[in-house]
Amino acid sequence: MSRVLSGVGGRVGEQVQVEPGPLGPAQFWRGRSRYVVGELLDSWVETAPWWQCAPEVVGGASADLVATREVWRVEAVRAGRSRTSSAGVFDLSWESAANRWSLVRVHD
Repeated sequence: MSRVLSGVGGRVGEQVQVEPGPLGPAQFWRGRSRYVVGELLDSWVETAPWWQCAPEVVGGASADLVATREVWRVEAVRAGRSRTSSAGVFDLSWESAANRWSLVRVHD
């Protein structure tokens, strides 16, 4: 089971600070809590769902339709805690057009 996080203005995701590593996120901050990434489980690229895109069309295609975001599924633990007892799985996304990182899903 997983929880999709709702953001401001109808956007999915909670803005977070991320320290990138050579293969993806190395650690991230959610509020005052720091999470250390122990394992990169998966990564992929997504485009925005067509029904959430703006109706303006530029050059034959909406800029929102072709905008992508990179998503990483990571196993992370809150800093200072044991990985075996409190690791969680998180989906973090990077939207280069908006220059922001988001926590989009927490898996239970």
